[in-house]
Amino acid sequence: MEHIENSEEFGGLVVNSGVVQPPSVNPYMQKRPRRKPMPTASELVEGILRGDVTMLSRGVTLIESLQPAHQALAQEVIEKCLPYSGNSRRIGITGVPGAGKSTSIDVFGLHVLKDGGKLAVLAIDPSSERTRGSILGDKTRMEKLSTHPGAFIRPSPSAGSLGGVARKTRETIVLCEAAGYNNIFVETVGVGQSETAVHSMVDFFLLIQLAGTGDELQGIKRGIMEMADGIVINKADGDNIGPAQLAQAQFRSALHLFPPTVSGWMPEVLTYSGYYELGIPEVWDMIDRYFAFVKANGYFEERRNRQARYWMYETIDEQLRNHFYRNPEVQELLQANEAEVLANRRTSFMAARQVLDHYFKTLREK
Repeated sequence: MEHIENSEEFGGLVVNSGVVQPPSVNPYMQKRPRRKPMPTASELVEGILRGDVTMLSRGVTLIESLQPAHQALAQEVIEKCLPYSGNSRRIGITGVPGAGKSTSIDVFGLHVLKDGGKLAVLAIDPSSERTRGSILGDKTRMEKLSTHPGAFIRPSPSAGSLGGVARKTRETIVLCEAAGYNNIFVETVGVGQSETAVHSMVDFFLLIQLAGTGDELQGIKRGIMEMADGIVINKADGDNIGPAQLAQAQFRSALHLFPPTVSGWMPEVLTYSGYYELGIPEVWDMIDRYFAFVKANGYFEERRNRQARYWMYETIDEQLRNHFYRNPEVQELLQANEAEVLANRRTSFMAARQVLDHYFKTLREK
């Protein structure tokens, strides 16, 4: 566009034409490539068996997905990987929040990997009950292990499901073992209900405790202590060595009050420092002694069989619940009966009985 100020009558004035405006879209921006199509079950299994981390990650994502199509594909992958599983040492690691579980896993993992082999860490991250969101920060706290080529770390949100440990973690273990990971660590959210689920999927259950917090006796919980195959007192360094040794003596005394374990193994209590990497070989020697002991007396196979039976019934319970609550007629009846209960016109027990009677009657008619 020619400016009028450049005409002869306006002598001494010059208006430049300016800079040509660039297009609104970056011409250097390439078109985003289309997302790769979902591989078939055979392709996923083939990739997992050859140790392809990408295929393993996609397989775990399928397991965690709530879409029916993904769940069906995941089950097919799991069935094909099952014959190649069961050849690892599964170790559950739990402890109160702040006990140093992630730091301990970092140093324990490096100790395991220095002799070769592969390690998979399934870290259950606490998630919000309100938004189901999760920080998934465990991987950032395992600085050394997260860069090791022989380690696979998979943080997963708990999403409020029994402290975060459920059937999906058990199925993930199958895929990791098929991929050649001969050591599996399962880290729980913290001391609570999740320990029962973890205990039902691991071979060794390690409880991490702290000393010098004024809460030693509170940490001696009968249910958790009875499940633990080994107890370790973390942060036994500097001025905390004395309190750690005192806590060690207290835990040892408490263990003698419990009845003998089913395996015949007497849980040991050790002290160590995850941050300064002190006492790590001793902790792992204890775990080696445990595996040698239970494999010699046959308890190792017995525990694995009991766990497989437990998860079969857990899966049946889950499928029954899903079938019940996804039934359209049941959903309508639940809403109607809930209104009756809230209006105080029917008891909770009678309302539940009516819904269940209708559900069972429908099943009989089919």
